[in-house]
Amino acid sequence: MRTTVAKAEQALELRACGLPAAVSIRGRGPRSRQGTVKSMLSALLLAMLSPGGYVMAQQVQADIPSFPAAASTLGAVFEDRYAEVGDIRLHYVVGGEGPPLLLVPGWPQTWWAWRNVMSPLAKRFTVIAVDTRGMGESSRPTSGYDMATIADDLYRLMMQLGYRHFRIVGHDIGAWISYAMAIDRADAVERAALLDSNIPGVTRAPPIFLPKADNTHSWHFMFNQLDDLPEILVHGHEREYLSWIFSNYAYKPQALALEEYIRAYSMPGAMRAGFAYYRALPATMEQNGKRMRSRLALPVLALGGEYGTADTAATTLRPYADHLDSAVLRGCGHYVPEECPQALLDRLIPFLENH
Repeated sequence: MRTTVAKAEQALELRACGLPAAVSIRGRGPRSRQGTVKSMLSALLLAMLSPGGYVMAQQVQADIPSFPAAASTLGAVFEDRYAEVGDIRLHYVVGGEGPPLLLVPGWPQTWWAWRNVMSPLAKRFTVIAVDTRGMGESSRPTSGYDMATIADDLYRLMMQLGYRHFRIVGHDIGAWISYAMAIDRADAVERAALLDSNIPGVTRAPPIFLPKADNTHSWHFMFNQLDDLPEILVHGHEREYLSWIFSNYAYKPQALALEEYIRAYSMPGAMRAGFAYYRALPATMEQNGKRMRSRLALPVLALGGEYGTADTAATTLRPYADHLDSAVLRGCGHYVPEECPQALLDRLIPFLENH
């Protein structure tokens, strides 16, 4: 069925470009229960790709902003750039003067999540805010979403830009990436700040049966790993899905750039790429099991929102970090860079500037 979804995405991409697309999706017939289910899912995809279904998709798309947030809206100091890294194209925004600082966003966001802290940071650092593989305006390949691959993407990007040593700040999935880079590229990463996140394979896994309040913040780890079903259910309902995520995970949802994220994740293949980070969790957890054998010798800052993961990152990393500083940001939810930018800067700048 993954091939089926990929064909559907390809057809949508062609239609988005104004080109004709024909997709032949064949079910196996009702010879078995499995065949029946696959036939039903195939029929649903055909309906989505039918002229009527496409009109419905166009109506949904009509409410979505057409153009991505631009670096120029943050001032002349910042500019959008692209880099060819291996077989993918990475989008990033760069600006400022000083030591290089890499900002890595989480899911389901883009580089735009850092907009409220980039200008103050650019007075002290050369800021590079990146859309990782599959995010925002970067390319969306069908594979390579484990942390070893993503960390290598960003290391190669920084090497292309001429930065042999740099500091890194990651939020959510960006924290997973930052942890991987801090271990895998310890010779290049000077300092790492991890914001409101657990670390797969390092943080102790919760039980399956949880109170409702706890399950609200963890169910997506299982759902997003499923093959095909998330795309089938979310397609055409990106606004509803993302609105629910942000409303339930944020303490100050009004601070989030909801429309920009709906735009970014309504693009063909964007949701599939986002889910791919979770489908790669088994590989990432196996990799992290090996990373745990190495200590974090560099300075590490672990911050969490009071209404987010709080001290989870600090508790997770303390047994493995030689120089760990941590804090819980009061009145803040999961999306720390957007919900509490000043509180974040108050902790982040002294940590990054310390020599």
